[in-house]
Amino acid sequence: MTTRNTGLVANFEAIPQVANNAAELAGVLRTASGTVELLAGDSTDNDIVMLAPIPSNASIPQLFVGADELGGSCQYNVGLYKTDGTVKDEDVFAAAVDVPAALADLRFQTANLNTGSQKLWELAGDSTDPGGYFYVAVTFSATGGTAGTMNWNIHYIVD
Repeated sequence: MTTRNTGLVANFEAIPQVANNAAELAGVLRTASGTVELLAGDSTDNDIVMLAPIPSNASIPQLFVGADELGGSCQYNVGLYKTDGTVKDEDVFAAAVDVPAALADLRFQTANLNTGSQKLWELAGDSTDPGGYFYVAVTFSATGGTAGTMNWNIHYIVD
């Protein structure tokens, strides 16, 4: 029989103790959630819905998005934008999600499992934390063209 300690346990047992990344142990979990009513023209190819500003030093363990039937062959990506509207990574979390889609956790639809505790600035491809916020956003990749409801619930961890 073997016992394998994770890094969290090894850090806890170390003398002196080693501080763990707050995204992995004892961080503060917060949420950003809401509902937006989309107009017929809001779900065409390359339209963007900015869902919420999340601190650049936060980690996102769960990211739920869902929408009503929005017509056509509607699909969307879930990614990150700078607060000036510049795209950082349009589909870092999810790509080509079919609509309608029940509220579903899309955090790891395209992102690798080893990104689970990465900060947003790392997921955005930055080499250092620029500070401030990133918008988590939906970018439509195939046109819907009808009105409908979109809902989201983003869980994020900060120190």
